[in-house]
Amino acid sequence: MKAARLYSLDDIRIEEMPVPEVGPGDALMKTRACGICSGDVMPWYIERKAPLVPGHEPAGEIVKVGSEVRSFRKGDRVFAHHHAPCFACRHCRRGDYVQCSTWKKSRIIPGGLAEYILIPSVNLENDTIPLGDGVSYEDGTLIEPAACVVKGMRKAGLRRGDTVLVMGLGTMGMLNLLIAREFGAARVVGADMVKFRLQKALELGADEVIDAGRANLREALSEITKGAMAEMVIVGPNSAGAMVEGISCARPGGRVLFFTPAKPGERLELDPNQLYFNDIDIITSYSCGPTDTADAHELIDRKVVSAEMVVTHRFPLKGAADAFRLTAAAGDSLKCLVLFD
Repeated sequence: MKAARLYSLDDIRIEEMPVPEVGPGDALMKTRACGICSGDVMPWYIERKAPLVPGHEPAGEIVKVGSEVRSFRKGDRVFAHHHAPCFACRHCRRGDYVQCSTWKKSRIIPGGLAEYILIPSVNLENDTIPLGDGVSYEDGTLIEPAACVVKGMRKAGLRRGDTVLVMGLGTMGMLNLLIAREFGAARVVGADMVKFRLQKALELGADEVIDAGRANLREALSEITKGAMAEMVIVGPNSAGAMVEGISCARPGGRVLFFTPAKPGERLELDPNQLYFNDIDIITSYSCGPTDTADAHELIDRKVVSAEMVVTHRFPLKGAADAFRLTAAAGDSLKCLVLFD
């Protein structure tokens, strides 16, 4: 089979690999589509794992199951999460699935950008989801990113009637915009420096947008909200500076969600009394678990989120390097997919 192997962001090769062997509790999936994540193009994050077959947003068709598998069968259309928890440890009992040691060690083999993917038994039984009849393979690639948004909304405690500021309007920003509405946000303001993305956010239902390359974000939000600011600020850019700017945009009693990590070595410099006397909460949200993927599938099944809304570019496997370059450019594009025959 063919797979895209990443040696660096500037060196992605299409290589031949053996089709993985299926164990008694495993399944083999023929990949139909896989998304490119913004995390896939952060050099410090992805290149430390190289060489690897990247991709953790796959959807496809099960073509073989092991002798002990009863919950899935050949022909099932599925999304397979690249991590799955044990459901038994202390972290899992608290719902903190991403801290589970099994979750951290589990993976799909060799990765999403391969013609065939082995779904090991723990992933198959604990976080593989049959796609609904109205959910296409392209839609299925959005389950994992949408689930990350669902988890963040839950952790941050978005309340009905809130004003939400979404900083960064790439794919994840757009999903935050769409799902914030579903969680009850009354007003959503988007901020970015790319005209294409600002316009797209308005098309997807943002009430206002701020060109952060031309305006002071805090001042512009204050003008839009008549000084009230935002009850929730979602910080998308992977920058400590953006995190500080996000905190400045929260109203008293507000919450700031760090949706993305900062770059290695960056440090936050904060006035703790600004947080204390204004009762501002800082929340982090890393990845997602099986309850989040199930809810994300339900949102996609109801067309709250769809590929039609956020996918702008599609590539064959041989064009994987181009998909990575376009995603990394963060310009006039949103979601890039790699499609398989």
